[in-house]
Parts: sequence; C-alpha cells; structure tokens
Amino acid sequence: MTKIGTKLGFGRKKKPEGWNRPPVIEQTSEGELLEVAMGPHHPSTHGVFRMNLALDGERVIRLKPEFGYLHRNHEKLGEGQSYLASMPYTDRLDYLCSLTNNWAYALAVEKLTGQQVPERAEYLRVILSELTRFQNHAGTIGFLMQDMGCSGTPLMYAFREREKILDLFEELTGSRMMCNYMRFGGCRVDATPAWLDATRKVVAGLPAFLDEFEALLRSNEILMARTQGVGILPPDLAVNAGITGPLLRASGVNYDIRKVDHYGIYDRFNFKVPLGDHGDVYDRFMIRMLEMRESLKILDQALKEIPGGPVVDPKAKIRGFRPKPGEAYGRIESPKGELGFYLISDGGPNPYRYRVRPPSLINLTVLEDMSLGQNVADVVLILGSVDIVMGEVDR
Repeated sequence: MTKIGTKLGFGRKKKPEGWNRPPVIEQTSEGELLEVAMGPHHPSTHGVFRMNLALDGERVIRLKPEFGYLHRNHEKLGEGQSYLASMPYTDRLDYLCSLTNNWAYALAVEKLTGQQVPERAEYLRVILSELTRFQNHAGTIGFLMQDMGCSGTPLMYAFREREKILDLFEELTGSRMMCNYMRFGGCRVDATPAWLDATRKVVAGLPAFLDEFEALLRSNEILMARTQGVGILPPDLAVNAGITGPLLRASGVNYDIRKVDHYGIYDRFNFKVPLGDHGDVYDRFMIRMLEMRESLKILDQALKEIPGGPVVDPKAKIRGFRPKPGEAYGRIESPKGELGFYLISDGGPNPYRYRVRPPSLINLTVLEDMSLGQNVADVVLILGSVDIVMGEVDR
C-alpha cells in the first residue's frame, strides 16, 4: 500500500510532454458540426442530467452540461423548518450515502452551538461513514464497468457486498438507505453488541472480495485500453476548479479532509491517502479501489477500540432548539468529495440561511475540460469516473 502523498504509477509509461495542458481543438471536417443531446433520460447520465455535445465526427469539440431536471428546493425548505426537521432531508441529497450526509449537517449545527459528541458516538459515526465509503466506491466501479459495455458481473459482485452493508444499516437505523440516524451531539440509537459483532464479521470478509474484484478488473486489457490516457484532469486545473475527493487525488493532489481537518476522531486512526499520477479514468478507478482498502483499515481499528458510554450528549436539546445568532460551516470527506453545510442563525428555531456545498455539482464543472478531444464513447466513461448523484447536484 502506498504512503501518504505517494503517487501511483501502476507500472505505466511515462507521461507524454504537455500532458497537463488542455488540448487545442480545431475543426477538421468539411461539413458542419453534429450537435447531440445526451439526456436528460439517458442510461449514461446517472440520473436526469443532460449533456449537449458538438462533435466533429466522433471527436468532442464542445460539451455543455445542463442541470435542474431534478430540482427539489432542498435549501429553501431548510430555511422554513426546524434544524432537526432537516436531518431526514439530508438523506435525499446523495441518496446512496445518507449517513455521511447526516454527519456533515450534524457537524455544521454542532459548530454553531458548541455541542460536544460522546466518544462512542464518534466511533459509530466513523464506522458508518467508512462502510458508506466502501459501498459507494464498489458501486461506482461496478457502474463504470457497465458504462464500458461490460457484462453485469462486476456490478453484481459490488452489489453482493453492498447488500451486506445495507443490512447492517437497516438493523441499526431501521432503514437501508434513508437512515436519518445522526443527531446534534451524537447518534439516535446505540449499537448493540450483536450489531458490532455482525459488523466485524462483514468487515472481515471484505478483503477477500477486494482481492477478487481487483484481480478481475485491474489488468483487464479492455479496461486499460479504454481508460488509460482518457479524460485527463491536470492537477492545477483540478485545484483551481475546486475539485475534491477521489477525482482530485487521482490527479496527484494530496488533499483529504479527514487528514486536513481531523474532524470527528480521524486523527486517531492510521490510514494512508493514495494518489494518482496521470489523472485519467484509470487512475480514478484505481484510487477508489485503494481507498476501499484504507477504509477497511479504519474500520478494523474503530471496531477494536470503540468504547462504552452514551451515544448522545445529555445536554443536547430536542425541543426549543434555538442556536444563538452566528454562522458555521461544517464539512467532511464524503465518498464523492467535500460535502459542506453553511448555516446562519438569527436566534430563531429555523436557520436564517441554509446552503449546501455538494461535491457532485462542483466536480461536474470540469467535465468539458476532460472531454475535449475525446471520442463521444469516452465521454460516457469520463462522466462515470466522476461519480455523481443528481440529488445533490439539483438541490
């Protein structure tokens, strides 16, 4: 496993000169450009999302993303109801990763109010978030293989393990996907010894799955031909565009909020941050594969060290919750990147302002830069490697 900040070459050839400069696109065909609208209902767009492409033959000359087909007024709703009432709405942002959504929102309110979180609750938050990261990355890789035209085998392998994790979520929270579990100052209910034992058993079986999954895909000739050198994102562009998460680290930028902010109790765990060296689709695939292994390291440590005690701050208020006037921004390293909530309190029962910083929307802003000069079939893979969910794009 790589050290923190060590870049991954995977035994690949040296990058060509000028790899980090955007391509210069010149129209070469004698006829007019072909304009193609992919979406909003298209299998490759991972939700109701539209890409307007201008093609010179098979080559992408322009790409304009269109959002808004799933707008649900999430942020304005948050300003019209109590702080606690917004917690289940956060589940619907990234509806594959509801527990990390819960944590980011709870962290913002806790910063606003100064509430403390008991030790046991902090460990439970880490355990649930790393399980969420694992199942998200496994599913992302499975869907990427689907986008490539692969049979359903990798996706079904990923979903087989995802089912085990969702069963754990259901047993603890009462729901498989919309968990509504975390609370300001802790968690809603405690984990039983039986649940922790079941979690340890599931985690113990995941390394064998990863070995099988990686052996199946990593050196596949078709995958390597379709992904290496495709959709390159230069590190300077990634930083300037505010890109975060695996998409940023695949470009070689050593930035993980778990290491930068040490939110929760992440400073207690020994884990590494894998980095890519080419910033292409293949590196984004491998970064997620390696991050799943690091999540298992964190899970092993947290499950061994979890203490007893309460799971919610005894001083936490449920009724009559009125934070003092002020503002706070809480952010976490969600599976897709930096997920942040910005809140302003005027002393009332509802937030005066409620805003979300969603990684899917920000990461989509470089889609055209990664797609210029590529074939139209490669655009599908590039989008799949970004890993978006439209629930947090159209807030």
